[in-house]
Amino acid sequence: MDATTPSRRFWTLNALAWAGYAAYSLWLGVRIGGGTLFSGVVLISLSIAVSLWLCSGALRSVALRQRWWDGSLGSLVLKLAAGVVVGASIAQGLTAALLLPALTMGWVQLPGGHADYQLSSVVLYWMNTALFLVMWTGLWAGLHGLRRARHSELARLRVEAERSALERDALRARLNPHFMFNALNNLRALILEDPERARDMVTRLSRTLRHALAHNRSEQVTLAEELAVVDDYLAIEGIHFEQRLQVRREIAAEAVQAQLPAMALQLLVENAIKHGIASRAGGGEVHIHASLEDGLLRLQVDNPLGNANEPTLGHGVGLAYLRTQLGTRGRFALQPIGDRMQALLEIPQ
Repeated sequence: MDATTPSRRFWTLNALAWAGYAAYSLWLGVRIGGGTLFSGVVLISLSIAVSLWLCSGALRSVALRQRWWDGSLGSLVLKLAAGVVVGASIAQGLTAALLLPALTMGWVQLPGGHADYQLSSVVLYWMNTALFLVMWTGLWAGLHGLRRARHSELARLRVEAERSALERDALRARLNPHFMFNALNNLRALILEDPERARDMVTRLSRTLRHALAHNRSEQVTLAEELAVVDDYLAIEGIHFEQRLQVRREIAAEAVQAQLPAMALQLLVENAIKHGIASRAGGGEVHIHASLEDGLLRLQVDNPLGNANEPTLGHGVGLAYLRTQLGTRGRFALQPIGDRMQALLEIPQ
């Protein structure tokens, strides 16, 4: 049983368990009494059963409240064992406190007319009580452990599902469907018009796809590698947009070996084309600038502002994926400056 199990359900099962114990004790008392059920036996059986019902419930409550299952298995076993020792001792102590005065006043009778409380007998009584408490405690503690394990497995599966969803989002971010449709349509036209350019486009598209699928979200690449991907991407987009797409590069020589998340620059360029070139009838220029100063890689991609009513806040899947890639290592900002939109990416080296 765990904290999500209704308390009433546990206490009901707990009552049934110790009611069964009481019934067993009464049956055993009848056997010992030669077929007669003595009142003292009834008192002992009910007193121990009620005491263990309360003690086992209290032990469970303490274990759940103090989160004993969060510790090691050895610690859990020791704590439960200590609870059993205390519970059995309380049950026997309360029973003796009720039985002995009742016998003295003649309210109850026992086989033989008196209670045997020699040390060896007391130890035997306690061990018998502790044995039943151990069995019941082990049962509900084991069930609770199994349920926790099942919940942990479900939590792990949920994390796996969320990771799979993130990977699907990442794949969508890396492979813009409009880019793929346009590239394939342009390729079909080029096959007849210009086979040589068609072959070159297939090569570039293949490299772009391979790069997008080959890197995981935590992988780092050099700026030189990323620029090669951007060149292939721009060459493919250049066939679609023709003169509407102009590109200006300013890449510092010392920056080309700097490290950055795979596809980071490509996502910025893709965003610039999608919102700054495709949405304008006359197209425009995409400016790519990279520098390395004081151990900080600074990438800047700016483009002309798109339509006035088009969102420019940068909340798309691609840029959200880029922010996830960066985490706390780096800074990304997207803001309009004059008549252009500037994407700025800073990554410590």
